[in-house]
Amino acid sequence: MDLADATQGWAPEPITTTGGTSAWTVAAVSGMFDLDPVAADGEPLPPMWHWFGFLEHPRSDELGDDGHPLHGHFLPPIPDRRRMVAGGRLRIGEPMRVGGTYTRRSSLVGAQAKHGRSGDMLLVTVRTEFFDGDDVLVTEESDVVYRSQPPGRARGIALDEPGEAPAPSDEAVALVPDERLLFRFSALTYNTHRIHYDHPYVTGVEGYPGLVVHGPLLALMCLEVPRRQGREVRSFEYRLSRPAFAGARVVADRTDDHGGVAAGVPGAPPSITATLG
Repeated sequence: MDLADATQGWAPEPITTTGGTSAWTVAAVSGMFDLDPVAADGEPLPPMWHWFGFLEHPRSDELGDDGHPLHGHFLPPIPDRRRMVAGGRLRIGEPMRVGGTYTRRSSLVGAQAKHGRSGDMLLVTVRTEFFDGDDVLVTEESDVVYRSQPPGRARGIALDEPGEAPAPSDEAVALVPDERLLFRFSALTYNTHRIHYDHPYVTGVEGYPGLVVHGPLLALMCLEVPRRQGREVRSFEYRLSRPAFAGARVVADRTDDHGGVAAGVPGAPPSITATLG
């Protein structure tokens, strides 16, 4: 399947919606991280926590066999579509606030067909601006990779085995994303993608060795490093390079003194690298 041909002429128009992140949701996300509520009504929303407040809600009969929506405004028209978050960028002029209602305007920035080690893929970038009246508070760009992958094709990815690693800093954030945590994250983001909760599906159909940890969860772990130190974040750029799987201890930590941070299984290559500004 030539992905460039399949998406020729695909040019969805910008879309505008409204939404916000409630104090209840902030408390629920905080609990997932074993924390008391980190912000109350009217207080600044932690960076990227708007992911829990501006949610799509497709009907059950609009979902595909993989649990992902069959159709969507920014979903490319390719057969046997497989989706993985690749990275993104965030710029914060002024933070959104818990309980506030904002306007969200999303538009397609680009759809580029590429050929990588694992085959052909389509990189789709969507830019989203969050407005308070006429003022843009936050701008986010999301990069998502789509493949045309028939069911049952093995990916050749193995579970990472923990190895020797430098001692973490006193700012490190650690989680063991087991099945319960992945279920809670899927529920809080209204994400029905089966790679995060259905072991027979993810191993037998998509060819992974285990349940896949959500890419956005890894990004939020990176952002927890500065947040727990009380440091303000005005920009965040991240890249997901390899999946992490349920049951392995994942550690997020700074990598230098210039805003670098990464997360992954200690002793293995990081699953995500990021730069804070």
